[in-house]
Amino acid sequence: MSDQTADVTRIKESARSLSKIHREFTQNANPADGLGVDVLGDRSLVDTFDDFGDNWKIHRERLTDEIEKLSKILSTAAQAYEDIDHQLAEALRGTDKQGPSGKGGAK
Repeated sequence: MSDQTADVTRIKESARSLSKIHREFTQNANPADGLGVDVLGDRSLVDTFDDFGDNWKIHRERLTDEIEKLSKILSTAAQAYEDIDHQLAEALRGTDKQGPSGKGGAK
């Protein structure tokens, strides 16, 4: 018997959290978009935010892809753990029905 355990609930929660983060990254591009001198007060600050936004866009796209992949991996892992657990439970029920001699019925 293995002493390894998997917290399937935690794995599912992590997958859902990553999915939410992915959605936020996809829907909310750059929080500084559209901010001009009237809001930031200085042209050099606007230019700095624009440079950051351009750089952030590249890295955000890469990060978004990786977050989506990880979310899918976690969802698949949780499903696999549940499937294996179900199969093991069914196998144990079958063994219990056969009894200790393996020929059926309890003795």
